[in-house]
Amino acid sequence: MVRLILFLVIVAAAATGLAWLADRPGNLVINWEGYEIETSVFRAVVLLSALIGAALFAWSIMRQIWSSPAAVGQFMSKRRQQRGIEALSSGMIAIGAGDRNSATRYAIQARKSLPNEPLTHLLRAQAAQLSGDGATSRRIFEAMLASPDTEQLGLRGLFLEAHRENETEAARQFAERAIALNPKLGWAVDSLFAIQCREKDWPGALETVAIARKHGHIERVSADRRRAVLLTAQAIEKEDSDPERSLNLAIEAHRLAPDLVPAASFAGRMLASRGNTPRATKIIQKAWSKSPHPDLATAYAYARLGDSPRDRFDRVRQLAALNPMSVESSIAAASAAVEAKAFDEARSALEPYLEGRLTQRICLLMARIEGEQHGNKGRVREWLARAVNAPRDPAWTADGIVADQWQPVSPVSGALDAFQWRVPLESADKADSDILQKKLEELVPLGATTDPALTAMPIDASVAGDNDAEPVPSQPYKPAMSAERHRVAMDAHRPASAVRSAQHRASEPQPVQRSAEVAEADVIEPPATPAENAQPTRATLQASSPPLAAVAPASSIPAAKPTPSIVTQTSPPAATEAPAPAPAARKDTPAPAATIKEANAKASAAYARLSEKTRPAAAAPVESKEQRASTIPEKIAPATPRPASVGPTSGGRPGSRDSRAAESKVFVPPRAPDDPGPDTGDAEELQPPTRGYRVSN
Repeated sequence: MVRLILFLVIVAAAATGLAWLADRPGNLVINWEGYEIETSVFRAVVLLSALIGAALFAWSIMRQIWSSPAAVGQFMSKRRQQRGIEALSSGMIAIGAGDRNSATRYAIQARKSLPNEPLTHLLRAQAAQLSGDGATSRRIFEAMLASPDTEQLGLRGLFLEAHRENETEAARQFAERAIALNPKLGWAVDSLFAIQCREKDWPGALETVAIARKHGHIERVSADRRRAVLLTAQAIEKEDSDPERSLNLAIEAHRLAPDLVPAASFAGRMLASRGNTPRATKIIQKAWSKSPHPDLATAYAYARLGDSPRDRFDRVRQLAALNPMSVESSIAAASAAVEAKAFDEARSALEPYLEGRLTQRICLLMARIEGEQHGNKGRVREWLARAVNAPRDPAWTADGIVADQWQPVSPVSGALDAFQWRVPLESADKADSDILQKKLEELVPLGATTDPALTAMPIDASVAGDNDAEPVPSQPYKPAMSAERHRVAMDAHRPASAVRSAQHRASEPQPVQRSAEVAEADVIEPPATPAENAQPTRATLQASSPPLAAVAPASSIPAAKPTPSIVTQTSPPAATEAPAPAPAARKDTPAPAATIKEANAKASAAYARLSEKTRPAAAAPVESKEQRASTIPEKIAPATPRPASVGPTSGGRPGSRDSRAAESKVFVPPRAPDDPGPDTGDAEELQPPTRGYRVSN
């Protein structure tokens, strides 16, 4: 817009001038070396303007021709610079993405296009680091040290390389050089401070804290806390070599951080050892009001040398009154009371925490009270068992490490002031009994045990005490009858027990029908035993142990003819069928033939008595005993005598009888052709007998 206005102004001025000349005519005469030139003023002005314009045009052309090489070079340089900037941008993106091949390619392009650009060196060094070429990256960073513009960048790169290679001394030197070059570099101050803390260079760390506070890297509160921790660590180191210097450092640390327990306890202990009890108690009381701790209680209890346990208990009670809501106050008072044999006061101090806020130290104190006051080992074990499951007490912890004593730096990370007084996290692969192993050593004389297992176990009679539970015999269990004798007794009575059915077919009472005899019955096939096997069995029985004398001999059963019998199963199998415990291999004992005959005779008599009791009066006439006896042999083939099975049974267990040797068979008499069928109208239910019948005892 400005250019347009300016152009219009120029055109208007030119037009105005030309119009002014045209309105004032005149002649212009030039005489030069005999020549006379005459023209009008208007023409002369126009001609002069044209000559001036032509001269200017010619001059511009000549100037462009003269400056064309420089213009071409400038154009090429600008174009190369543009390509370098694009390569730098793409290379940084590739490094951020982790593409080492692209980063290396763009670094080469950037170096060709921008050889003196600092970012080009940084891109090359980072590309070498990404490729794992540490030597190349260090060489590039060392080259940066030659230029003041890139010296700080080179120092940081060299520090990172040394830190990655665990070259602590080289890293420390690079950090110190960077701080000397520019103290405002935060990374240099923090890195040097961390290295000094790991190496326990407390004086150097104090200087670094001062530099950090001076240049605003940390706040004043944080700086005072760091200085207090460093002074405490330095005081602990100089306790033996320079006690006076150590005491002054501890007092200064307590002044900077009154809640720092190690500084207060150390200063109180040092002052108490020099007899300065008032100042020691003042320092400990100030720290106790802010951070109660067992170390403070111990230092306060022994602040005056030569005091009796009762005096120490009175002093600890005064300390506990400064912070009565803390559990450490109650534990400290209870511990001092136990030392003074004031067990009632100790119980009173711990009573508020016995219901729902139990900890391991409280349980151990209660176990000690029970042991020293009453000598009750049972109560001691009870409290020790409760200590296993009780929550843990606070301890000095840092980075998952639990330490017995406070340490200025963490053994894992090397960080300063990492240990804090708090409840440690429970370890999944460490039993609670292992955690309490060291704590229980002092309670061993009171009845405690250092074994990992603290649960109730059977007590051997040889070591049982007066207060223990009923002892359990330590000998292995022995049965009243040996397995061999039990098997011999079972073999002697097995023919009689074979009378019972293999399965109980009718568990509920069934109605009696007119046209049928007993619906189901078990037919016993008595196994026959050769006569020559009877004598060895008798000899075996006579050689048995006295418990077999109580068994009724087989000869006491009345003899009867061995005929097939039908017996109604009225009760489940007795307990005599239960298998005996599996003993060692035994000798084969065949069943005697006389026993088989007597057992069958007893079975026949039992069936006859049962039939008379269970047959209904209103039932239709059925076959007589003689007819039934004559019918049964026609329908059922007599069993072939065979010896008793003494080999392996179906289950494969040697020495037991085969359960299939006396398999039961069922006989149902056929219905007569003129029998109209069962009349269920007048049938009555058969009441089950009150007891069953057993052939043998």
